[in-house]
Amino acid sequence: MGEAEQQSGWDFDTRAIHAGQAPDPTSGAVVVPITLSTTFAQDGVGGHKGFEYSRSGNPTRAALEACVASLEGARHGLAFASGLAAEDNVLRMLAPRDRIVLGNDAYGGTYRLISKLYGPIGHPWTAADLTDLDGLRSNWRDDTALVWLETPTNPLLTCYDIEAIVDVAHERGAMVVVDNTFATPYLQLPLSLGADVVVHSATKYLGGHSDVVGGFLALNDDAYAERLTFTQNAAGAVPAPFDCYLVLRGVKTLAIRMERQCSNARAIVDLLLGHPAVERVLYPQLPDHPGHAAAAKQMRDFGAMVSFTLRGGEESAMRVAAGTELFTLAESLGAVESLIEHPGKMTHASAAGSPLEVPPALVRLSVGIESAADLVADLEQALTLA
Repeated sequence: MGEAEQQSGWDFDTRAIHAGQAPDPTSGAVVVPITLSTTFAQDGVGGHKGFEYSRSGNPTRAALEACVASLEGARHGLAFASGLAAEDNVLRMLAPRDRIVLGNDAYGGTYRLISKLYGPIGHPWTAADLTDLDGLRSNWRDDTALVWLETPTNPLLTCYDIEAIVDVAHERGAMVVVDNTFATPYLQLPLSLGADVVVHSATKYLGGHSDVVGGFLALNDDAYAERLTFTQNAAGAVPAPFDCYLVLRGVKTLAIRMERQCSNARAIVDLLLGHPAVERVLYPQLPDHPGHAAAAKQMRDFGAMVSFTLRGGEESAMRVAAGTELFTLAESLGAVESLIEHPGKMTHASAAGSPLEVPPALVRLSVGIESAADLVADLEQALTLA
């Protein structure tokens, strides 16, 4: 039995620790070495051992790519210097005048990349409610080449039916990219539902410790992989070996972190649902949440991101966001420490005045692995400021 075949039979938790990470053949090191060399000796002209220059390929990066690809159920994995570098690589596959359909709730950086960089150079784009499949069909434009979605979305946590959207897009010849950052491969496997490419900000749950910036693409299509690998090398937005080591180290504990973070998120939701200052709680497990049925069908659990709106409006939201002690007021998400932010003034400020503008009374939480009781108490005292 080959190594890849053997690893495909392992459970997720086992692959997170072992896939692509066999002991070093030279020293026996159990942890993948950080290979800092930029160049590699050749036995003869063109006779290298799989690596020649670290932008093109590096042993530490290769281990990370093999591991996360395994977790996503993918034949191919590519690591990048940031999530947006990974996204940019995908968008470079588009032909001139190809249209992009973007879910109407998305990360502000994705919106900025598509609307401010790709739009002006000739790629029309449309913001669409991807929970409305009839609307997606009836408003489809013939020049559409790519449907880009997050599920759960950032920051409203709407969940889209990946398989249904794939059916609509593929019938019309368009590819589907799913940003799986919020769900992680532990909770959701978009490729198994027909998606063409999965994208991650590895900075978030994959790294998991707020100490590394990275991006990742996972896919099965060999032709797409060949094009993306070429661009990865040609454009050069690759991660440093030490960054690959940090993400690989973080991935080892992804399963147990996600279990704890999802559990803590439910404790936070229970507090918010009964609080008089809270107008609405946005969490995919709630039956009235948009896309709850999709989440229940395609996710193992409902995630560790929680958003809510305050009855007192924007000023109340900003006071609560600034009023916690244990939740840190900061951008980003997905790490072991809990974070709080005001999306309208922080992560999604670039979407102001656009179809992706977020409600001004919205607060977003990234729930970490601290004591659930301590997190609930901290948020409860902050809500008194609303």
